[in-house]
Amino acid sequence: MIVVTKQVAIPTHEVHITASRSGGPGGQNVNKVNSRVTLHFHVWSSKYLTDSQKSKITTRLKSRMTKDGTFYLHSQGTRSQAANRADLIEKFSALLGEALKPKKSRKKTYIPRGVKERRLVEKKQRSGLKKERGIPRRLED
Repeated sequence: MIVVTKQVAIPTHEVHITASRSGGPGGQNVNKVNSRVTLHFHVWSSKYLTDSQKSKITTRLKSRMTKDGTFYLHSQGTRSQAANRADLIEKFSALLGEALKPKKSRKKTYIPRGVKERRLVEKKQRSGLKKERGIPRRLED
């Protein structure tokens, strides 16, 4: 079981993990060892998520989803496949947990009258200063 939040846990049989060859520097190790780990999770076919949770995940993690609704993630930071797998599962649970968090509602605030008056006074002073800098007008005789 992959624990996402206190209420949500996803069994490992719903998650498909594959290993492949990693890119980047590493010499012969890169050419021989399958250390890159990729996780695929089809969100809409999960039996352990509600419809509202599925829609939250698909909207908030849209950039990591394919068109058919498969969430994918990969890890290739270390030379060890086991370490990459552990890192991948940790990333997966953190991303899903963040996506399932309820958004905070915005509290309406108001601007006090004193603040509004002070702002208007400062604006008048500033505009007066800028008017003084302008080209002086000729007085007509």
